[in-house]
Amino acid sequence: MSSFRHSFDIIGPVMIGPSSSHTAGAARLGRSARSICGAQPERAEIMLFGSFAKTYKGHGTDVALVAGLLDFETHDSRIPRSLKIAEEVGMEVLFRMGKPNPDLHPNTVRIRLTQGERAFELMGCSIGGGAIEILEINQFKVKITAAYPTLVIPHVDQFGVVAAVTAILSKYQLNISAMEVARRGRGREALMVIGMDERPSQEAVQEIVALEAVHDVSIITPS
Repeated sequence: MSSFRHSFDIIGPVMIGPSSSHTAGAARLGRSARSICGAQPERAEIMLFGSFAKTYKGHGTDVALVAGLLDFETHDSRIPRSLKIAEEVGMEVLFRMGKPNPDLHPNTVRIRLTQGERAFELMGCSIGGGAIEILEINQFKVKITAAYPTLVIPHVDQFGVVAAVTAILSKYQLNISAMEVARRGRGREALMVIGMDERPSQEAVQEIVALEAVHDVSIITPS
């Protein structure tokens, strides 16, 4: 395993490592996946594509991704030891190399997390300067940057669910900056992703979770 030798600031985030795309962005992708999982996973299967797959050890992408899964921020001094820390806390980590795909960004990763019988999946890419783009959540196509607090709401596709969620956000005077809704089919599983100007209160989240058609609510918080 390659260790980081120094830390420094780049234009954008304060980060540890030689490359914002391969470390700061990777850490944010890992942390976003953990947010959707809701807690530290028991097992992480990480599939790397393109440049990530070719240089992940030399550029520290592996330790950065795992650091994010451990909920470390991009400037956390523990990042170089994240693989060892993951082992110590009982989180199994498996890296795989994905097949070359010219349609994917060179810095793309697919992260599958398991916790007991529950499984979560995120696919995203690091687009430079520490910025990320999330492309899939649980195999639903999305396109979000997670630059602001982002609600991830799996639910059943049925009449009135979207309106009920937005009514709760309006009740708490929370402004929506972006919103996407995807579904597997009419009346089947669906996903609502809502970018917010600020993080919703726990009370607002609890009201959304209490809706009959809503399975859960996760919040991706910018780091």
